[in-house]
Amino acid sequence: MSNTTPATTSVTTPVTTPVTEAPPASPYGTLPPASPPASRKPVSLPRLADMHARGEKIAMLTAYDATFAAMADAAGVDCLLVGDSLGMVCQGLNSTVGVSLDTMRYHTDSVSRGLRRVQGTAWLIADLPFGSYQESREQALRSATVLMQAGAHMVKLEGGGWTTDTVRFLVERGIPVCAHLGLTPQTVHALGGYRVQGKGDTAGALLKQQAHELQDAGAAMLVLEMVPAALAAELTAELKHCATIGIGAGKATAGQVLVLHDMLGINLGKMPKFVRNFMADAPGVLPALKAYVQAVKDGSFPDDRLHAW
Repeated sequence: MSNTTPATTSVTTPVTTPVTEAPPASPYGTLPPASPPASRKPVSLPRLADMHARGEKIAMLTAYDATFAAMADAAGVDCLLVGDSLGMVCQGLNSTVGVSLDTMRYHTDSVSRGLRRVQGTAWLIADLPFGSYQESREQALRSATVLMQAGAHMVKLEGGGWTTDTVRFLVERGIPVCAHLGLTPQTVHALGGYRVQGKGDTAGALLKQQAHELQDAGAAMLVLEMVPAALAAELTAELKHCATIGIGAGKATAGQVLVLHDMLGINLGKMPKFVRNFMADAPGVLPALKAYVQAVKDGSFPDDRLHAW
């Protein structure tokens, strides 16, 4: 009989690595809260002034919702305008006159959220709608406060002459202002329709006078809509502290703006002369937005032979 103890065989239990499931996709394609850091510094009023002084063109587009705002920012658009054009584009109205301040607040808030969602850096401008600033300077301040609290960095108002005092009143209280001359859609009925403004010596002189008054009142930007290219070029050269943004005003302005849906070729009505459809040669929306920014920056859009008067 043997006294040898049989050897014990040890059995090693295989270690199984727990399978970690990928986090569920965010709904509707939205980005997670921890989006990548912004690739450019935030656009600010001093930075816009520096771009103007250096002659770098300012690329602006309208935006009405969070998703398109984020896409435009990713494409390098410098300024987003929550325009009261949303009345026609989003609401199907015949003009901008029916847009309310509460509607502008809603869309400004939506665009602002879209930018925050992706750590966007674009400068955000919101239109003061018809009837929200005409009554008094104090009414304009209350209306501007609503839009600034919704996320706007600047407000825009239309017209010259009587608006000068309102612009000064707002700027003195820390609210940046973009003015708007030429075709002013809120007063389209008084203008007799969507027509070129500032034609002829008298009309041109009045527009130039109003532009200088708005600059002196503190307006940092000035949209020139459907103004003869030669007049817009003269004003751009004269206004040293107010960047002109053209829409149907030729290529010499300090920057350009278009309605987002127009430049993507999705328009419910007749496409204006000053619009170029950037989707026509692009494989998608983001490349079209990038093409627009590049064309504004390098001066290839607009083409005065096609898009100006």
